[in-house]
Amino acid sequence: MALTVNSTLCPQNHRCPLLRVCPAGAITQAGNALPQVDPEKCAECGKCIKYCGMKAIYKQNV
Repeated sequence: MALTVNSTLCPQNHRCPLLRVCPAGAITQAGNALPQVDPEKCAECGKCIKYCGMKAIYKQNV
C-alpha cells in the first residue's frame, strides 16, 4: 500500500506538521505546496494518518 495526500483536503497554506511526525523522514514539502510521501522511505507506521487533523493523508491500494 502507498500513502497518498488528498489535495482537496490539505490546505497547503502552511508548513505541514506531518514533517515532524514521520519517524522515517518520508514526508517532504516544497514551500507550502502539497506534501509528498516517499514510498521508499515510508514504513507505513500510520503516525501521519493519525496526526493529520484534516484527514488528508490515507492508505491507497496500489
